[in-house]
Amino acid sequence: MKNLKNLFLKTISIRSTLLLGVLLNLGCGAYNFTGGDVGAATSFQVNYFQNYASQSPGSTFDPGLDRDFTLALQDLILNQTSLDLTNSDGDLLYEGEIVEYRVSPMTATAEQRAAQNRLTMAVNVRFFNRTKEDVDFEQRFSFFYDYDANSQLSSVRDEAHEAIFERITQDIFNASLADW
Repeated sequence: MKNLKNLFLKTISIRSTLLLGVLLNLGCGAYNFTGGDVGAATSFQVNYFQNYASQSPGSTFDPGLDRDFTLALQDLILNQTSLDLTNSDGDLLYEGEIVEYRVSPMTATAEQRAAQNRLTMAVNVRFFNRTKEDVDFEQRFSFFYDYDANSQLSSVRDEAHEAIFERITQDIFNASLADW
């Protein structure tokens, strides 16, 4: 008799847990674990981000930066949503340009030399949502990477780009799809 009572209690516990899981899933709607809300959109398009950084005083031109950034943004959206990447007529459209890419000294030593440099990158982004036009925006996003002044940018470039791209692309994603 005691075994039947234990079996009955376990069955109720399992059913309650399953019901709770189903209710939580239904409550999440179109959201995924990253917080992205794609709404009715099924596809997205990321136009090539031109590198206009050299037009900004103090900025330098880094060949391939435009391609690498465009691919990083595409990869992030592909990995954090169920949207399909398309070359034209995407429900969501990202476009813009790289407007700043500069190295500047941050801290000085007692000998008045730079102890640390900062690589800063800024991107101007235009976002269009063809399924929900009231969320369109144009915004500037930027981030930086600090490194030892004794190091050449070329020796920390890949690590710096990874950190900067990760932050800027996540900020773009949050501004466009995280409906907090």
